[in-house]
Amino acid sequence: MQVYPFVTIDVFTDSRFGGNPLAVFVDAQGLTDAQMQNLAAEMNLSETTFVLPPADPANTARVRIFNRTAEMPFAGHPSVGTGYVLAQRGRGGVLRLEVPAGVVEVEIVRDKAGAPSGALIAAPRPLKVGPEYPVEAIASCCGLDAEDIVTDAHPPVEASVGVDFILANVKAEALSRATPNLAAFRAAAEQVANGAERLSVLLYARDGAKVNARMFAPLSGTWEDAATGSANAALAALLLSLGADQTGTWEVTQGVEMGRPSRLAVSATRTPDGIRARVGGGCVPVFRGEALV
Repeated sequence: MQVYPFVTIDVFTDSRFGGNPLAVFVDAQGLTDAQMQNLAAEMNLSETTFVLPPADPANTARVRIFNRTAEMPFAGHPSVGTGYVLAQRGRGGVLRLEVPAGVVEVEIVRDKAGAPSGALIAAPRPLKVGPEYPVEAIASCCGLDAEDIVTDAHPPVEASVGVDFILANVKAEALSRATPNLAAFRAAAEQVANGAERLSVLLYARDGAKVNARMFAPLSGTWEDAATGSANAALAALLLSLGADQTGTWEVTQGVEMGRPSRLAVSATRTPDGIRARVGGGCVPVFRGEALV
């Protein structure tokens, strides 16, 4: 039996027990894929990360990200949180994390004393817009009526900057009463998403540069997520794509209905290879421990 140290942190917050909790195994060498998946399921958080030596020595680390049921190609709060943990352990400069979707650049945010206080990441891929989804199906998944979905700017649509989400604009008063309907998620995955094993929906209500959001992914074990960096980065890129501006910034609040308020700073920029997005926020350490494997 071997001992593997881990830490947990709260991401996208400056207050302990707010934001989105993350477990980071700081040296995962020797763990098998199955062991990583089992540890992530045991942690029972939206994601757990495992830090490994980089494949390319020019990068900082290779990071594997697991939710409760599967490995993720990219995720926002795990990338922010893992970068913060590595900075706490002395890694300086702009960090480069290898994930299945590409390389995530991490800029560490520091307090007045120079200690890490958070991070800002660049999503690994430019915006990719996928298929549109029926309003009725997405409303049903989220326990809402079709009239609660706002389609003036866009219908429910799949978008990605490294991992796919369905983004749906809703009326502000509808956001707080949304609740995932597992049967409807299963039906939508089978009937309108070609049998997808993973179906993740980000609902948002926007007031200018202020955005309130909620994210449901019950088919992959996350009934609701307190802060979803990759989804909100995709949202920033999508919102920029709908206009003519070269850049845009938004402040996202998520997790309020869960009692874990989160604050995410997101931005998007038009580049020669497409619209690129960034997302960042604060981090707070919580636990330190060891796993026996």
